[in-house]
Amino acid sequence: MMKKRWPYYLANQPVQANTRLDVLDKFSGERVARVAFADAAAIEDAIAAAYAAREAMAAFPPDARRDVLEHCVARFEARSEELALALCIEAGKPIKDARGEVTRLVDTFRIAAGEATRIGGEVLELQLSARTRGYRGMTKRVPIGACSFITPFNFPLNLVAHKVAPAIAAGCPFVLKPAAKTPLGALIIGEVLAETDLPTGAFSIMPCSNDDASALVEDERIALLSFTGGLVGWDMKARAGRKKVTLELGGNAACIVDADPGRPLDEVVERLVFGAYYQSGQSCISVQRILVHRDLHDALAKKLITAVKKLKAGDPRDEATSIGPVIDEASAKRIDDWIADAIRGGAKALVRGKRTRNLLGASLLRDVPRDADLYRKEAFGPVACIEAYDDFDQAIARVNDSDFGLQAGVLTARIDHAMRAWDRLEVGGVVVGDVPSFRVDNMPYGGIKQSGLGREGVRCAIEDMTEPRLLVIRD
Repeated sequence: MMKKRWPYYLANQPVQANTRLDVLDKFSGERVARVAFADAAAIEDAIAAAYAAREAMAAFPPDARRDVLEHCVARFEARSEELALALCIEAGKPIKDARGEVTRLVDTFRIAAGEATRIGGEVLELQLSARTRGYRGMTKRVPIGACSFITPFNFPLNLVAHKVAPAIAAGCPFVLKPAAKTPLGALIIGEVLAETDLPTGAFSIMPCSNDDASALVEDERIALLSFTGGLVGWDMKARAGRKKVTLELGGNAACIVDADPGRPLDEVVERLVFGAYYQSGQSCISVQRILVHRDLHDALAKKLITAVKKLKAGDPRDEATSIGPVIDEASAKRIDDWIADAIRGGAKALVRGKRTRNLLGASLLRDVPRDADLYRKEAFGPVACIEAYDDFDQAIARVNDSDFGLQAGVLTARIDHAMRAWDRLEVGGVVVGDVPSFRVDNMPYGGIKQSGLGREGVRCAIEDMTEPRLLVIRD
């Protein structure tokens, strides 16, 4: 049974300051919980606590950090179905997708536990000339200090995990602002962290307004800001001052299907449908654009139409549901309007999903104009666009014809095409043999252009949250 009242966490402690934030069941629209909502004074207290905890967290031994993370792994596994149900309710995530996200939460903390005792340094050869003979150099990596994290609604567990777990491994205290529409996953993580012996001030988890969160962006006591969300991240970077900033700001991912995709066509269809419609399309690396060699286009489109029509939209608690509600009715209306605009502009609807409030069925469009919002921007919903191309270089150029550059998929049997894609695609990651939606939680993940700045992934995040400290010794 899900709790009806939830505190926020201030300096490791639960605080039931109020119950001002309503959490809604995204399918039914009913209120399921009330959450404490932090004000500007509470955010100030959290930042002060994190700043004061810097030395204690830096001194917290690596094996103790590992033990905290391993405790989290065990507790998340024990509470896995509770976590999945929370995702299903607060985010509208189909239950089978919610269970997958819980698995990734566990994986991320497990990876961080392994890295906690492997944060080392290097020995430097300084004897480069007669002047430096007898000198030795070495570095160790030390925590950067207090961090602030701001996460979005679409992965309420795993995107939190990708900030929190590396911070603990690195020895950095932090203040986290989870999305106000989906705070429960982060607060369950807070419950588990509160069971550990982390130093006081090591963590605060504070649902709050965007206005009150401005201190997490601007306060000079914060050494690193990590934001995942929309293009407002660039404004945050401009306001962040001297602190380090990492941004993951989305995309409109493309997948190239070569004349010989290197996979049976049915498998290609299965992966494209997964990539485009899992999580109801609310993923930064959802397959939004499908570029198919003209020789395969008609056959692939026919199979895609059949597969997309079979996707069931409805109650996310139903094991048979593939498409749950998007986060709110305004988002569903925007997506629906973009689809309608594309059709008016000349696109053909191969499958046209119907909208009921914030539930939008799967759609598949052909030949969407390349100046349409549905092609240029991030749809963030259950819709994909398919188009034909004539040669591989043309496909690469079309993928690159985007303001975004997060990940791209390339289904090809040709190694020269795979390597050309790796060399020339303007994205942070190229996935050959699969869709761009593939991600493992230890790989460097992030984009270029409007998609962001820096890389996530446990090891990359730990490197961002630590810095080398040099020691020079003269014999």
